[in-house]
Amino acid sequence: MAIFTTDNTWVLIFGVLGNIVSIVVFMAPVPTFCRICRKKSTEGFESVPYVVSLFSAMLWLYYASLKSESSAFLLLMVNSVGCAIETIYIALYLTYAPKQARMMTLTLLLLNFGGYCSILLLSHFLAKGSARVQLVGWICVALSAAVFAAPLSVIRMVIRTKSVEFLPFSLSFFLMLSAVTWLLYGLFLKDLYVAGPNVLGVIFGVLQMALHAIYRKRNKVVAEEEKNDTSVGKLSSDTQSCNGHAFIIFIEASDKGPVAPPSEV
Repeated sequence: MAIFTTDNTWVLIFGVLGNIVSIVVFMAPVPTFCRICRKKSTEGFESVPYVVSLFSAMLWLYYASLKSESSAFLLLMVNSVGCAIETIYIALYLTYAPKQARMMTLTLLLLNFGGYCSILLLSHFLAKGSARVQLVGWICVALSAAVFAAPLSVIRMVIRTKSVEFLPFSLSFFLMLSAVTWLLYGLFLKDLYVAGPNVLGVIFGVLQMALHAIYRKRNKVVAEEEKNDTSVGKLSSDTQSCNGHAFIIFIEASDKGPVAPPSEV
């Protein structure tokens, strides 16, 4: 196969690395769904991120199937795995979600299916050959750019609160690593539809790493000060949202014990 030739060595290396890192990212919500299964409740979690991820994987799977290069099997592989994992997440969500959330998820899935079929039909009848690849490629780029821009709300919250409490370092790191590997894969393959949106991914990843570097030490100092605070008991609560998930920050400082950590609902 052409992918194993010397000319495509870097494509193979970064494609395989991209598959590994992307699967790690796909598996990130596993603890959340273990908790959902254990408590038999979705506890306010939303299904939108998983439905969007499924739609994105389906589109990239279609794009990869249109490519003539043998190296496209790396895109086929990772997005096939992504479709399978996201489908499992959505099935578990539907199993334990309340009626209203279940109906909303089913509606989103119907829109997902309708949109995907529309793209299939339009690309089939409106374009042929390389033009079809370009059309689907631009659609994938637009969707990926929107997905990569999603963390902007979280970044804004981090800057406003001066806290990285809701920006896990490991997830930010692997998302940036995934963007870097797929960017290099696209560049070596000379596929701008793959490389283009990952430029945004790298930019947002670097920004998130910078925020961690800026606010991580401050968080440690604040936590230490709160631990040592023995003043009269104080109670405060606040509600934030992050990536479609609701969080209640419950802080209690008193002489009876340390500050309570944030709890997720």
